[in-house]
Amino acid sequence: MKKTLLSVFSMLLVIVLLAGCSSTKPTTPAQSNTDSSQKTYKVAYIARAQSDSFAAWLANSVQEEAKKYPNIKLDVFDGQANDDKENSMIENAITNKYDLVIVQPNSGESQRPYVEKVVNAGIFAITTNARISGIKGASSVDAQPYEQAAVNARAALTQVPQNAKVVVLQGPSGNFHADERRKSWQKEFFDKRPDVKIVGEQIANWNKDEAMKLMEDWVQANDKIDAVISMNDNMAAGALEVVKDNPKYAHMLAYGVDGTAEAMLLIKDGRMTSTCLQNANELAEKLLDSSNKLLTGAEKEINTDIGNPLVNKDNVDQYIEILKKSGTIK
Repeated sequence: MKKTLLSVFSMLLVIVLLAGCSSTKPTTPAQSNTDSSQKTYKVAYIARAQSDSFAAWLANSVQEEAKKYPNIKLDVFDGQANDDKENSMIENAITNKYDLVIVQPNSGESQRPYVEKVVNAGIFAITTNARISGIKGASSVDAQPYEQAAVNARAALTQVPQNAKVVVLQGPSGNFHADERRKSWQKEFFDKRPDVKIVGEQIANWNKDEAMKLMEDWVQANDKIDAVISMNDNMAAGALEVVKDNPKYAHMLAYGVDGTAEAMLLIKDGRMTSTCLQNANELAEKLLDSSNKLLTGAEKEINTDIGNPLVNKDNVDQYIEILKKSGTIK
């Protein structure tokens, strides 16, 4: 009797164990905690300087665009227009093991060895506004600075009066955008208009306050200034601020690059002649799309550019509407 009960109990135990095994399913890739689609990636965005109106616009646009990517955690850092600070931030991003680092260089060649360190550490790197060319393994999202200046310079050929006196505001020496824009103005305008005289030319480091100080000196030193040729909108706005209440400069021309909200409104008011839109929203879209593709393995390296539309009094309204829709102009 005892043997019979023991046999029945043993059979029941085997049946229960078999049932338990048959109900256990292997973990699928979608359920795995190591699935790349569920991973959150750390991305560092190192801005050139938040005091620069375009750099601030771009940083804000990048932050907004990153909200569309739940797999990306973005941290933004301010290089404060200082090479040492920016380079230190890049090194900190490596130490803190970010998955991808986006660098907006202050002066590209100063950041080059540090971006190379990012790549050598096995971390994805993207340079933007302006790209640093020739870094093996790094990606870039940028514009075409020669053409950005050229669309203005070609228009200026017929707008700037004969024997004009002009001033030139440059960006930082060694910066790809600053150097290419100045080269473009030389080839597309000054070489073709030898009658035009440059009565003042200085580096203002993209900075509005520095441009104001230079313009104050130039106004005192010259009987007239027919045009301000600036490598970005921020410096052009600084120069215009100095002479805004002086009727002597009511018809002075002014050219810039970026298409900042301030520049758009100055063009609308008839105080600025033209700019080339460097659309920070478009840059941000491409930066986050590129980041996502690199991090998820869809691409290994990406190099892409945005467009270079000229903005003047004839079409400024449509671009103001674009900036209003994006929240850049309230």
